[in-house]
Amino acid sequence: MHVGLATGFAHQRGTGYSDTQFIQEEVENLVLAEELGFDSVWITEHHFTDYSMSNDPLQLLTYIAGRTKRVKLGTQVIIVPWHQPVRLAEKIINLDILSRGRAILGFGNGLSPHEFAGLGIDQNKSRELYGEILDLVIPAIETGIIEGEGKHISQPRRELRPRPLRSFEGRKFCGSLSGSSMHTAARLGFGNMVLMLPQRGKEVPPNMYQGIWQEVHGAGSLPPPPMLGGNYYIDESADYAEAQGRQYMANTMYAAIRNYSLDKPGLFATINGYESYEKMALRPEQIDPYVEDFAKGVVTGTPQMILDRMWELKDIYQPQGFFPHLYFGGMPQAEAMKNIQLFAQKVLPELKSWEAEASIDDRFLEAAE
Repeated sequence: MHVGLATGFAHQRGTGYSDTQFIQEEVENLVLAEELGFDSVWITEHHFTDYSMSNDPLQLLTYIAGRTKRVKLGTQVIIVPWHQPVRLAEKIINLDILSRGRAILGFGNGLSPHEFAGLGIDQNKSRELYGEILDLVIPAIETGIIEGEGKHISQPRRELRPRPLRSFEGRKFCGSLSGSSMHTAARLGFGNMVLMLPQRGKEVPPNMYQGIWQEVHGAGSLPPPPMLGGNYYIDESADYAEAQGRQYMANTMYAAIRNYSLDKPGLFATINGYESYEKMALRPEQIDPYVEDFAKGVVTGTPQMILDRMWELKDIYQPQGFFPHLYFGGMPQAEAMKNIQLFAQKVLPELKSWEAEASIDDRFLEAAE
């Protein structure tokens, strides 16, 4: 079983804790992941707030590539409409070359209105841009040639130099929640990333991506097995783990509500392609109860309890790997290190020994042949 370490670069430690120190610590945590035995590291993309201070995951991963030798390097996720397609393809190729083929690509469509506005991107065009840009970028990182005509983008034929190192087949994923973005991902052969785990004891949502995949590829066909994310807090005391995990998960959700403007009812009803998110908008009196319930979704407990829950998730999703967030929501650095190291010592060895029906690591080996 492939096991990575993910981070959202979620600051939330207050204004007295400098951005510089936080970013440096975050990067060092990911460099350490290789020594601790993790198979990959994963970085998000966001702009303008302490919700997630990772504004260029490909740049950060390229730096980490130079500090490591083995660990694979994943984007969770590149927000496609925010990127010029040639520059995006070039940066992906550079990362893969400089890491000697260790890149894993996760793509998403984006949600936050203030991020779109700050980057000068019309969010009303986002769904169309997602498809148009990926239809340029995915062939380009395979062939080294980029060209195409769309409603919003006219790209003359150009050869990209340096050329791609090798195929990205089997190491492309989508983190999208919308049906239109999932259709694009299925058409391009992406696997799915399950970023939010169901609460224990609650009904598991239907596999929307599998249904869309079969619409595109035919009844009975199956998408690549997913990668599973989620937030985890581990401690030898189950009660302490639950209390701490829920506290930091709540911090994360309060920051997410602000970042995604979910505290502004009526906003998403005015944005083309995002109308369905209006049902997620919260009135002031709804925020605290929503956050309290959401925080129950964090996976907490002793090392054995964590393994038990991950085994349940394995049975539910049949994933090809996990990439847990082990520090989040303003967790102090010392506490983050304790959580990462305890997971690495007490959970990681057994977790990696589990069998997966399909493995992203096998695809890397196939691509290298």
